[in-house]
Amino acid sequence: MDFKEKLRKILDTKYESNVFSGVVLIKRQDEELFKGCYGYANRSFRVPNTINSKFRIASISKIFTAVSVLKLIEEGKLSFDTSIKQYLDLQDCEISEDVNVHSLLTHTSGIGDYFDEENDDWDAMWLSSPIYNMRKHSDYYNIFSKKASVFKTGEKFKYNNAGYILLGMAIEKASGLSYFDYIKKEIFNKHSMNYSDFISLDMVYDDVAEGYIPIKSESGEITGWKRNIYNITPEAAADGGATSTAEDLIKFLQLLKSGAILSEAMTNKIFEPQVLDQGANGARGYVWKQGYANCFILDQNEKIIRGGQTGEEYGFSCRLYYYPEKDIDIVILANQDWCAGSIGWEIHDTIMELL
Repeated sequence: MDFKEKLRKILDTKYESNVFSGVVLIKRQDEELFKGCYGYANRSFRVPNTINSKFRIASISKIFTAVSVLKLIEEGKLSFDTSIKQYLDLQDCEISEDVNVHSLLTHTSGIGDYFDEENDDWDAMWLSSPIYNMRKHSDYYNIFSKKASVFKTGEKFKYNNAGYILLGMAIEKASGLSYFDYIKKEIFNKHSMNYSDFISLDMVYDDVAEGYIPIKSESGEITGWKRNIYNITPEAAADGGATSTAEDLIKFLQLLKSGAILSEAMTNKIFEPQVLDQGANGARGYVWKQGYANCFILDQNEKIIRGGQTGEEYGFSCRLYYYPEKDIDIVILANQDWCAGSIGWEIHDTIMELL
């Protein structure tokens, strides 16, 4: 069985089992190794997902934040050592003076997050402060600014969304533009990512896939679907929530790898593992490291096997991966919960076996 045929079988089975709705695109430079579209962008009217469907990409957006920070470092407006508390003149908060740009980029700052993925209840969090009020970076900052640090800065890796909110605030101060206008000007518009944007869930746009959450019986059988409009923030932020297409994301990744977006020095930086992810390390026999909005798996000789960024939120599940040795780029965009991860691993296994 060849690569394309095997992937087609895997994804057909996922779709028929109700565990995948979305698109998958795999390229080696301009060569299209695989393209598949499954399920509905709108289930009510049975509008199918297409390769041009726009998906909310959750934390994949962090790579836009990281690239923007590196561009501003190139221009001398920030540095990796910049103390975020001093730079933003943050008063009456629990953020340490030691928290710098590098620690925020690598999730090693130790600051309290606005949502602790290991300990907090997402739905319960919004009972006293409705999620639809989360519109600005200051709305997030007000939640985490008084939270105590969970470890000393630089001590270890712990995924932290609040850190990227602070980076978004730094981008605004350094550039003089809103975070969204800066990304659109310096990344989307400059590099012809014509289908990428920051859109509101309560506004109407063309070709945008709606996010769906499965309703399950006690036995785990899917009995229906609900929209995610009460479960995710209505606006994007510097830690996630942009909207894009599979083609735009692969274009961005290929331009970034080619050095067309950042200087040679900063391009090398963003594709360089920085810190060990102790929690994941050893999983599937790989060394796991984190960079600047870039998660790496390496072999035991520390050769990079795969890099990229993941995105998960209610109703959307996404992956943007690249294999440097094989020159393969992958986008998985799903408009239902927690499905891109398992598909990513099945694609990974197929790549390692057949390519």
